[in-house]
Amino acid sequence: MSFMLDDVGLTHSNGFTALSHISLSAIQGDSIALIGPSGAGKTSLLSTIGTAYLPTAGRMQVLGRTASAQSAARELKTLRSRIGTVHQAAPIPLRQRVVTAVLAGKLGHWPLWKALASLAYPQDIAGAREALARVQLEDKLFARCDQLSGGQLQRVGIARVLYQQAELILADEPVSALDPALSQATVQLLVREAAARKATLVASLHAVDLALANFARIVGVRDGRLAFDLPAAQVSDAQLQALYAHADGRAADLPMLHNRLAQRDPASATPTPIQVNACR
Repeated sequence: MSFMLDDVGLTHSNGFTALSHISLSAIQGDSIALIGPSGAGKTSLLSTIGTAYLPTAGRMQVLGRTASAQSAARELKTLRSRIGTVHQAAPIPLRQRVVTAVLAGKLGHWPLWKALASLAYPQDIAGAREALARVQLEDKLFARCDQLSGGQLQRVGIARVLYQQAELILADEPVSALDPALSQATVQLLVREAAARKATLVASLHAVDLALANFARIVGVRDGRLAFDLPAAQVSDAQLQALYAHADGRAADLPMLHNRLAQRDPASATPTPIQVNACR
């Protein structure tokens, strides 16, 4: 089992309830996309699975370890070193060099002396270069991060997780700053990397078509609860419309996706390329 959430809830100190009655599990190697409207709780769910937030209700296990408010700080630190997180806005110091930002993926595994030494002289330049090559940024190896665009910084964050070789990869809108072609290639890279190492991948995506095309399993999130958890081929247009419907019941303003039956009846397919870019 990669992770297991059993009736998990998350209420912040200000009283806001971000998650309610979440029961979700994955075996090692699962590929899961989280979709849903803005404020649905996707980021909170990823942060909880990654133990950045700890449940205030229910119980949770991640990579074979129980994660709760009672867990020892050292145990949580060790657990987090096995989890790789791709943030929408990568938390990278802008004055840092790209090579150092990528090598930071292994800081949880290195002894303190090696981590400090790497700040002065990068300890694995070849490894950082290889990870950057996979996101088409090898020429930025020694550039400063403040010289990069937002999309390039996002790819540096992805390269850091690839270098880390985490057992559980959590990606929060990992391609939001990329163009459609690069978004597709980058999502495919994450899926391939996870599959090759039998790592579990959970990604929050605003592009519904990107999620359906690349992930085996789709989890819909709305109002801090799970709306559905289905194989991608079984997610219907009606379920997507309900997921993104306005609070007053009005239908979501989303282009309709190709009907699954269109594969058997090409005449019924919509000829215009489908681009569903639902808000986060």
